[in-house]
Amino acid sequence: MLFTFLGTGTSMGIPKIGCRCATCTSQDPHNKRLRASALVEVKGQKLLIDVGPDFRAQALTAQLDYLDAVLLTHSHFDHIGGIDDLRPLTDLKSMPIYGDHRTLADLRERFSYAFTAKASEGSTRPYIELISVTAPFWVGDVKIIPFAVQHGTWTITGYRIGKLGYITDASELPSSSRTLLQGLDVLVLNALRLAPHPTHFSFAEAQAVIADLQPRQAFLIHMNHALEHETANAQLPPNVTLAYDGLTLEIDDE
Repeated sequence: MLFTFLGTGTSMGIPKIGCRCATCTSQDPHNKRLRASALVEVKGQKLLIDVGPDFRAQALTAQLDYLDAVLLTHSHFDHIGGIDDLRPLTDLKSMPIYGDHRTLADLRERFSYAFTAKASEGSTRPYIELISVTAPFWVGDVKIIPFAVQHGTWTITGYRIGKLGYITDASELPSSSRTLLQGLDVLVLNALRLAPHPTHFSFAEAQAVIADLQPRQAFLIHMNHALEHETANAQLPPNVTLAYDGLTLEIDDE
């Protein structure tokens, strides 16, 4: 399995518009963070996790020319804002998009034009198919296990694929999800900032979750400008690191 971080930033990205802090003005490319998204290439399938407003730039950088499916964690704009940029990838066939019922209902409302008759519209809309998931499902030969994540008062979705676990925008993990996430080689987990936040794990809270789940390696994502790459990494244990845009991991398929 190849796993690529297409974006590792929070909703405003880094640099933040108008900000002159040390992270936002840094020349270190590790501190340039597009909105959170990832590409999973496994068993002949290409799966996109979230399709935010930076998707076009991310797809061009990754030289992405097709996708087999999109997995959505939830419907906040920084995770679905790039839906229209799926159009070049849906010219020949519809794109299956998986998510929970609430996420797909929000998507159908915000992108209502995508669900009109295909007719002869050409590429004027993304040709997508919404598939609600509450239990494990398959894309080709790839088994995908969705699980519940608390994002403040909102229940959203994380995904386990083989020995990879992917979680973003979490503020708590139910015990059932923690049980499902045992035995991971790689855990991807959000860590918004140093200070506590009502709807996201902080830097310290994310480390506590990692210590509980004990993956072989963990990578932090969805970080704002309070976390400067080199400084924050120096505070982490050896098996935990801040991810960065463009980082690609090789993970065992099983």
